[in-house]
Amino acid sequence: MVDAPRGRPPLRDPNTTEMSPRERAAKRVAELRGHAGGDEVDGHDKFYFDPNMYPDGWTYEWKRRLLLNQENPAYETELSRQGWDPVPVTRHPEMMPRNYKGTTIERDGMMLMERPTELVEEARNRELRTARKQVRAKEEQLGSTPDGTMTRNHPNVKPVLRKSFEPMSVPEE
Repeated sequence: MVDAPRGRPPLRDPNTTEMSPRERAAKRVAELRGHAGGDEVDGHDKFYFDPNMYPDGWTYEWKRRLLLNQENPAYETELSRQGWDPVPVTRHPEMMPRNYKGTTIERDGMMLMERPTELVEEARNRELRTARKQVRAKEEQLGSTPDGTMTRNHPNVKPVLRKSFEPMSVPEE
């Protein structure tokens, strides 16, 4: 190794051994596979976040930050009112580039946000109740007739409702 000119520190520490290019490549491959969650590096879901990394009692979701490259303050205010807060990049620095200057985790106009799991479960239960109520209302509509008309109690006209999944036949042309 060449000695450094006077007044300047050496460029490399002479006591450290540098990795060979092959060792550096193997280390980087292992790091990338760790981020991708397995052997596949290309083609992974860029929005995947390991649920085991959520803080206890919290749920993460990606929320829209930009729409057509424009911010929407009203939408951001609504998210905040519902309890969603941006996840700070300091909590998961591996999710962003090394020299990232922002304070939040963002990808393709989406921002990683967190909300207490209790609120998330309440919202999901509320949505499920609403969906079931809508299905019941439609079922009642199918079985009813306008005032002054005949009922649908006869087996030949009574609607048959199935609550199972089965393949639908597709007509061949």
